[in-house]
Amino acid sequence: MSTAIALGAGTGLGLWALAVWLFPPRPSLKTALVHATSPAVYTTTADRHPRVVRPVVGLLRGLGLPGVRVERDLAVTGRSVSAHLAEKVAFGIAGLLVPMLATIGLAAVGFAPGFGVPLIAGLVLAAIAFVVPDLKARSAAARMRAGFRLALSAYLDLVWITLAGGAGIDSALNDSARTGTGWAFDLIRRALETARLTRTTPWATLRRLGEELDVTELTELAASADLAGVEGAKVRSSLAAKARAMRTRQVIEAEGEAQAATERMSLPVMALFLGFLAFIAYPALIQVLSGL
Repeated sequence: MSTAIALGAGTGLGLWALAVWLFPPRPSLKTALVHATSPAVYTTTADRHPRVVRPVVGLLRGLGLPGVRVERDLAVTGRSVSAHLAEKVAFGIAGLLVPMLATIGLAAVGFAPGFGVPLIAGLVLAAIAFVVPDLKARSAAARMRAGFRLALSAYLDLVWITLAGGAGIDSALNDSARTGTGWAFDLIRRALETARLTRTTPWATLRRLGEELDVTELTELAASADLAGVEGAKVRSSLAAKARAMRTRQVIEAEGEAQAATERMSLPVMALFLGFLAFIAYPALIQVLSGL
């Protein structure tokens, strides 16, 4: 009895830890603001993974994993490819071993499901766990790109206001970048500094930054501004149009997310209503069936 209770408590604790890892709690507003105004994190992390998985990591890199799109997502989040592949290997091994460990625990209490079931379950869980780091990287990169788009919209407004005040293009770009804070503005300042040191146009480095981050708005902005040349009126109109388009898109996306959240809120109410109907109809259904 004590063994069964211990196994049940361990299984429940493991499921709770898995649920917390898959669906982390929403951070507070203070934590979100501190994270948004923290220094840039666009740096490649060190390869910290056990030596036992390094040969497998080399094999996966030789097979072309994790792919071009995932590598772009990792570049946005600042995570190295080797560390990502090591995490995939670790997750796959964990998914393969979990059913086997559960089988050993069941065998200890006298219930042995056989060898085929845990093997198939382990392979399925290993395949699912092997893909989980890719989904995590994609989700984290999407959040960072969304934050960069918000910062870019504010940056374009600052540049447009500075240009309207009579400043030159270069001074407007640099002054507006120095005004903002956060990792997105740090990247913009770094791109403008690279343009100054390499004696290239700022639009070229901003377009390169947009390609690295996979932010099409920045790439399109740099291309249109580069075609406008050095005339302040044309550049100002291009920046104003792009800022309006980005604000409109952000409003539409916010309304869509709010509508989706409203629809999701109705699902628990519908489930409770169906359960209430089943609770009421069950006695009547039993009476009808017993009468037959």
